[in-house]
Amino acid sequence: MKAQIDRRAFLVGTSAALAAPVPSLGQQPWPQGRLIKLVVPFTPGGATDVLGRLVADKLSQTWGSTMVVENRPGAGSNIGIEAVAKAEPNGDTLLIASVGLATNPYLYAKINYDAAKDLAPITMVALVPNLLVVNNQLPVKDVAELVAYAKANPGKLTYASSGVGTSLHLSGELFQKLTGTKMVHVPYRGSAQAIQDLIGGRVDLIFDNITSALPQAKAGMIRGLGVTTAKRAPTAPEFPPIGETVPGFDVSSWFALFAPAKTPPAIIAKIQADTKAGIADPAVRAKMDALAAEPGGWTSEELASFLQAEMKKWGELIKEVGIKAD
Repeated sequence: MKAQIDRRAFLVGTSAALAAPVPSLGQQPWPQGRLIKLVVPFTPGGATDVLGRLVADKLSQTWGSTMVVENRPGAGSNIGIEAVAKAEPNGDTLLIASVGLATNPYLYAKINYDAAKDLAPITMVALVPNLLVVNNQLPVKDVAELVAYAKANPGKLTYASSGVGTSLHLSGELFQKLTGTKMVHVPYRGSAQAIQDLIGGRVDLIFDNITSALPQAKAGMIRGLGVTTAKRAPTAPEFPPIGETVPGFDVSSWFALFAPAKTPPAIIAKIQADTKAGIADPAVRAKMDALAAEPGGWTSEELASFLQAEMKKWGELIKEVGIKAD
């Protein structure tokens, strides 16, 4: 009898083993052994690229896998965004996006993706305030004086930006709307030349990224008046929020991770958790502090709600003002 029982057990065990899937390289737990691509929809060197590479380096260390950054600039970030929206939803292609993800549907006559339907939110990487700076020849010392001067000189002040539809441009449009002022927009291809023209007195003001504007303001080459965020920036606490003078004014340059829609929830959850832990690392945090960046680490649900709010906020303003990108 015992021999029969053992034989039956052996046959049952053998059948179960044959029925079980055999592990293969393609079935290893993600991201083990994978080459993962992070698409930056801008040229190298900008804030999106710098923060993207910071995250990619940290996640590569965490996962023991290779994460490469691929710059795919063009069409106001639409080329890179579309590439990720149409990629395989397997976790191997990710996107670091900024405000253009929320504004481009309203700025461009046609885009080939739907931000809400074609991309899966993962987490916020960082938020960076802009800094309102004016040239030293402008006779204003704070935001209240700027508002008064602009009202007394309608259409005479010029404000620069790094391009149509950027957070720098939209900061100026929101400022005009909330203060009832009228200024002339002067778009540049990036803010570096705009800052030089501001120093030279060829434009009057700019709501520039604090990372590039702060050193010039601290050196006394231009005059800082306030930050665009609702709270003071830890790296520049001497500048009050513009919202203290202009109620409702709150603008951040933000940088967040997305994946193609239908990426497995388990992969989304892992990237979110590991990114949150990574940007909390003291070494990474120090680098983000140097960029005046506030670390994120939000849940995917929080990022989804934020994106919807940004699309509503800027979509209404873009339609009202009639801004169009080429």
